[in-house]
Amino acid sequence: MKIEILGTGCSKCKALEENTKKAVAQAGIFAEIEKVEDIVKIMDYGVMSTPALVIDGVVKSTGKLLNQEEIKALLK
Repeated sequence: MKIEILGTGCSKCKALEENTKKAVAQAGIFAEIEKVEDIVKIMDYGVMSTPALVIDGVVKSTGKLLNQEEIKALLK
């Protein structure tokens, strides 16, 4: 599983990255987590508001700081 956190480095983007790492650990799954700060790559996903969460190439959330429980639900 590949998880991407899209964001330019704002506090919400950093918090989403931390929440995602914790959710993956709690779920006990293996996932590659990558932080994407390149605006061109972010726009390639069609994302207009960050932070965004992408799982296996599919945008699951945009413009919202998800908590660990919300992220775990998306990982299933």
